[in-house]
Amino acid sequence: MSEQNLPQVLDGDAPVFAISVAAHLAGMHPQTLRSYDRMGLVSPRRTRGRGRRYSPRDVARLRLIQRLSQDEGVNLEGIRRILAMQDEIDTLRTRNAELAELLRVARVAPADRLFAADAGGRVQMAERARRIFTPPRAIGR
Repeated sequence: MSEQNLPQVLDGDAPVFAISVAAHLAGMHPQTLRSYDRMGLVSPRRTRGRGRRYSPRDVARLRLIQRLSQDEGVNLEGIRRILAMQDEIDTLRTRNAELAELLRVARVAPADRLFAADAGGRVQMAERARRIFTPPRAIGR
């Protein structure tokens, strides 16, 4: 495979690491990752054969768990609560950005608004693209 065919940006949610690699990257034993999976602290994707595949985001989460546990002395229940609150904050930030964009579009003059249905059937509001009409030039000028 040539370098041109490789993805330029790795998706943070792409399940690319086997449990042994993820454990090495996180500085943990694979059995610890299995325990965290059973506890719901990290939920890797599964292959058809039920093997675990971890994403870069999962590895970052494992590193956070390691730091909270080892360096900060937080117990696993405390870590679970911290992670749940962090997930909620991330969800709220995403929703806030969506609402800010919706508000920005809603403030556009009504004549410039456009409503359309997305693939899921939900109505979306967007700005109408402005087209500037430029008359064709006369031949011979």
